[in-house]
Amino acid sequence: MCEHEHAHQEKNEDRNKNIRIVAAIIMVILGFLVKWNKEIEIALFLTAYLIVGWDIILKAIKNILKGELFDENFLMSIATIGAVAIGEYPEAVMVMLLYQIGEMLQDKAVEKSKKSITDLMDIRPDYANVEEDGKLVQKHPEDVKIGTIITVKTGEKIPLDGEIIDGNAVVDTSALTGESVPRALGIGDKAISGFINTNGVLKIKTEKAFAESTVSKILVLVENASSKKAKTEKFITKFAKYYTPVVVIAAVLLAVIPPLIIPNTQFIVWFQRALTFLVISCPCALVISVPLGFFGGIGGASKDGILIKGSNYIEALANTKAVAFDKTGTLTKGTFKVTEIHPFNTSNEELLKYTAYAENYSNHPIATSIKEAYKEKINADLIKNIEEIAGQGIKATIDNSEILAGNKKLMLANNIEIPEIDAFGTIIYTAKDNKFIGYITISDELKDDAQKAISTLSESGIQTVMLTGDNEKTAENIAQKLGISKYYAELFPEQKVQKIEELINNKSAKSSVMFVGDGINDAPVLTRADVGVAMGALGSDAAIEAADVVIMDDKPSKISKAIKISKKTITIVKENIVFALAIKALFLICGAFGIVTMWGAVFADVGVALIAVLNSLRTLKN
Repeated sequence: MCEHEHAHQEKNEDRNKNIRIVAAIIMVILGFLVKWNKEIEIALFLTAYLIVGWDIILKAIKNILKGELFDENFLMSIATIGAVAIGEYPEAVMVMLLYQIGEMLQDKAVEKSKKSITDLMDIRPDYANVEEDGKLVQKHPEDVKIGTIITVKTGEKIPLDGEIIDGNAVVDTSALTGESVPRALGIGDKAISGFINTNGVLKIKTEKAFAESTVSKILVLVENASSKKAKTEKFITKFAKYYTPVVVIAAVLLAVIPPLIIPNTQFIVWFQRALTFLVISCPCALVISVPLGFFGGIGGASKDGILIKGSNYIEALANTKAVAFDKTGTLTKGTFKVTEIHPFNTSNEELLKYTAYAENYSNHPIATSIKEAYKEKINADLIKNIEEIAGQGIKATIDNSEILAGNKKLMLANNIEIPEIDAFGTIIYTAKDNKFIGYITISDELKDDAQKAISTLSESGIQTVMLTGDNEKTAENIAQKLGISKYYAELFPEQKVQKIEELINNKSAKSSVMFVGDGINDAPVLTRADVGVAMGALGSDAAIEAADVVIMDDKPSKISKAIKISKKTITIVKENIVFALAIKALFLICGAFGIVTMWGAVFADVGVALIAVLNSLRTLKN
């Protein structure tokens, strides 16, 4: 069934339920008015009861046949049928009627809480414009191959990731990033699927298939967000599983035992109390409001461009005690520029040439900055035997000379002597035929909100750590500027994992360690951390897939926002649990002693559920 048909069916069901509720209310009013004829009065109440209660009774029967005996449908059915059996017709109708009204209002609340997430589904592109025989043909994005030129007109969504080869436009990024400020794009810029073209015409050369595009990956994250349950949700599910049969047995004992042991008491009185006890015991408030609270938290975060992959990560975020940051692309902009060239026994031109040739096949921002500084066209035929050495650099044969370009570790590993260098920035050392020929210094800018991100976390009592593969001098400079409490420099990817494990081993059982990164080499440590957070706009696919949380606009200040939303969500969920259990316990005791009637039972069930649901909706407001 398509999404449109499904939505249409849901709309019809809602309308039918509303009609039934209105019809039942009219019948109940007439039933209270027709006091002169008992038969008509009973007929009106029974008709109203069947109008609003038949589907609940049917669900209870179906669940019993499936072996699912104890649920709210069973409790409502047995309690109201019992009320009818003893002649309490108005009470039986009102229990069902108010239950249905409560369910309707709860559905509306759930729909509202989901809206911020389902709105994100609007980023799904319907088609891509591909030119064929001089005409634009609309194709499904899944049918467009990598390298195809697509045209995006004003008002259309960018359907696939790629590079703009012609045109300029201002795009609306709010659906993905939560940012209201439009972004200007031109030739050479990256076009991200899900952005909306607000003016101009863009020609884009696709770089990813639809399944690998940003919009597709984000949609998968959103669709799966509710599948990963928090410990609290799992507890409530398990609690309801044991709680319901216990209260049913208690209700049976309440109906049977007192008349046997208490002199001069009537069975009908205790039977009525048992029915009231059953209605009160319905665990609706917990079963509905707790998952809704978590879902609301995920929805509220998504409005700010923070995608949390499941409610289990909300709990982990709320308990964060330490945050470890990658440097490049996370705390810094990742826009590198060559700032210094220092040749040894060679010229500036030759040092830059060999380094640029060695980095020719790398898309890393550092490699790109070196190639941009070289400016000349690279003859790929001169490059042979390329070997990328993880965490160190590149080894290649260039114009019959063996070239090494990378960090200090690469030089030391190949027994190449290098001078002591005290420079700020990323240093790329280059050797030709095992002889050091110089180094290039590359500098990166801090992100505008990096300092705010660190200071906000520190003020909240959260420890901040920086893990980077960069040199000691650069790491120290960045840490001092931002006020980061600890830093570790010149780390391999596996060493980053070791540092995260050290932080995890030194924390308490209930607290969490977070890692924030954006590169391919960050994937292992993102997976190992209690909470892995990836920068979504510039981050690699591997990092986004490995992470538990994705920041769509790459702003590190959103980390504290995600923690704040999570803490608020957990607080609201706990409020609902305490409130629901306290009211239930009070009313169950009062119901057993006959202090609370069936009308009070309705409040204890439907009323409490509604209050808890409305409280859960606060998670949508950040």
